[in-house]
Amino acid sequence: MISVIGLVVLFVMVFGGFALTGGNIMVVIEALPHEMLIIGGAAAGATLISTDIKGIKAIGGGFGKIVKGPRYKRADYSAAIFLTAKLMKMLKNDGAVAVEPHIEDPATSSIFAEYPQFLKDPVFLHLLTDSLRLLVVSTGNISPQAVEDIIDTAIDTHHVAAFRPVESLTTLSDALPALGIVAAVLGVVKTMGSIDKPPSVLGGMIGSALVGTFLGVLLSYGIVGPCSARLKAVLDADAEIYQVVRRVIVASLRGQPQPMVIESARTAIGPANQPSFTEIFDGLRGR
Repeated sequence: MISVIGLVVLFVMVFGGFALTGGNIMVVIEALPHEMLIIGGAAAGATLISTDIKGIKAIGGGFGKIVKGPRYKRADYSAAIFLTAKLMKMLKNDGAVAVEPHIEDPATSSIFAEYPQFLKDPVFLHLLTDSLRLLVVSTGNISPQAVEDIIDTAIDTHHVAAFRPVESLTTLSDALPALGIVAAVLGVVKTMGSIDKPPSVLGGMIGSALVGTFLGVLLSYGIVGPCSARLKAVLDADAEIYQVVRRVIVASLRGQPQPMVIESARTAIGPANQPSFTEIFDGLRGR
């Protein structure tokens, strides 16, 4: 929601400031549809050239994330520690036979039923269940370093895919000022074709042409660029919960005592959502 408020502030300050300083807002409004058609159409075409249908859908989904913000809240990070630690404890104490039904069908699992928010996140779900499935099917001693490498690869693969909309928006942001110049040049070409018109008419035509440059810069640095930065921040925030899973599993495999397991996972969470040590430790004692 804060992003929507920022967008409103942007338009009010730019166009309101222009009008308050004596600018003729009607010149901008009259030129806006035509310039937007050229710049917006060129931007859409360039985006289609640089990506595919999945990429377009990902960009659309990215705007939804920009508006909604990070998926997980403070309580969810505590829940991720509790869930992963509980499954690792079951694997250690009761063996693979006890934990296997929970990871093979999380939708019917009594443990996962306590944390329904994670059933709606396929990335989290597959990261946790696949990592535990690896431990279940492995025979003999398994290297914690090997498991850590596999989990890191899974997280990195997701990271690359998730950040493609950010890269697309960044590329578009870089291109928009140049596309604005394209629209402005076309406006100048049109003006030169009417060079015999009186100065008052030519002035209006030149002003309309300059709206293209203005619009390209505004869209780039005022909207698309900040949207790209915001989406990156949201994706970075959402990715923290995958590090929680990674750290609980790896620390448990290394035979660390529970306080060390807790602290390893807790410190991977950013300050905005990081629960206190006591909060996590007390929560685990009751489980």
